[in-house]
Amino acid sequence: HRGALAAGGATTAVLACGVDVPYPRGHTELLGRLAQQGLIIAELPPSSHPTRSRFVLRNRVIAALTRGTVVVEAEYRSGSLVTARQAQRLGRFAMGVPGPATSGLSAGVHELLRGEGVLVTDADEVVELVGDIGDLPPVRRGPVLPRDHLDEVAARVLDALPYQGVAHPRDLARTAGTSTDETLGRLYEL
Repeated sequence: HRGALAAGGATTAVLACGVDVPYPRGHTELLGRLAQQGLIIAELPPSSHPTRSRFVLRNRVIAALTRGTVVVEAEYRSGSLVTARQAQRLGRFAMGVPGPATSGLSAGVHELLRGEGVLVTDADEVVELVGDIGDLPPVRRGPVLPRDHLDEVAARVLDALPYQGVAHPRDLARTAGTSTDETLGRLYEL
């Protein structure tokens, strides 16, 4: 929530208590900002205090409000996994970001991914799954190489060069589809 608020974005908090009960107490200021800049939702009437079972109910609401749930870290028994399973029951995507196999905080995510969870590693992959039709992630590209900065003619001349041996500029020009003079000029640039 803090990140969304700091960026001027929208965020929604679903509480396991009444909207007038600041829980946990350390989040009083955050809840105040959410009330001004975001949205606070609670199924429970005012003055209701949180209990363990109410968190499970809250997780159901969170799953229902989203197109998908992303679990970044979760122990083997985690409320995040409860939310992800609720999302699956509602026909939504349950996604997980894998972590170190030695971390207890990754055990729940790995369990989700061994089941019917979808592995994601960045926001583009999430958009690909839950975005609107037409919301396509950017095309993935490998690292930028020096040849990526060549103009079209220089790239054709470079492609015409044999991997081994020698070639006459006239033969390179024919293969590259350009003049011998143009080919020689590009070879000097390369």
